Amino acid sequence: MLPVENRLSKVRDFNLLLKHGRWCNGKFLDLKMLNLAENKNYFPKQVSPEEFAAQLKIAFAVGTRISKSAVVRNRLRRQLREILRLRLANGELRAGYYLLVLPKKDALKKNYAELKQELELLLGRSSLAR
Repeated sequence: MLPVENRLSKVRDFNLLLKHGRWCNGKFLDLKMLNLAENKNYFPKQVSPEEFAAQLKIAFAVGTRISKSAVVRNRLRRQLREILRLRLANGELRAGYYLLVLPKKDALKKNYAELKQELELLLGRSSLAR
C-alpha cells in the first residue's frame, strides 16, 4: 500500500493532472505525469507553494475495459502499486510530480517482472527515476 501522503485522491488534483499533464506511452502501460513546478499558476491558494511543489502523488486507473472481473483488475493494481511503493521507499522517485498509471489490456498477460521493467522504462523516459 502506498503511504497516504503519496496517494492522489482529490478531484482538484486529478483535474489538474488530466488537463495539464503529459503522456508517456509504453507497450502495455501508459503514464500521465504533471510537473508541479511548471504549473504554479494552478496551485490552490490555501496551500504553501513550496510544500505543494515538493509533493509526489500517485494514482492507478484500471477500468472495466481492462477486465470485467474485479479480482483481475485489483491484482494488476496491487502489482503496479507494489512496484512504485518499493521505488518510493528506496528514494528512487523524484518529488514534485503527480502520476497516473493506466495499464492497457495487454498488461493482463504480463508477469510482475515484465510490468516492473515496463514501468521502470516509462519512469526513466519521463525523467522521474533518480
